[in-house]
Amino acid sequence: MKNKTVSAKEIVRRFGVPYHTLNYYTMIGLFPLLGKNGNERMYEEKLIKERLNKIAKLSKEGYPLRLIRKKLLGI
Repeated sequence: MKNKTVSAKEIVRRFGVPYHTLNYYTMIGLFPLLGKNGNERMYEEKLIKERLNKIAKLSKEGYPLRLIRKKLLGI
């Protein structure tokens, strides 16, 4: 079964992620790009949901983003 994809615009709209945050998370490797559909960046929907939940949980526990990144990416 093919993974569902979601565009950057949809992530901003549906998940309430500010566009600059989405860009930053993409740049540091938290949200890997699947490719482009025209001018629109595409992501794996399930991965975005999972990572957003984990980021929110770890942030509430007091972890800074650099440690969250290490935990999520296993580095």
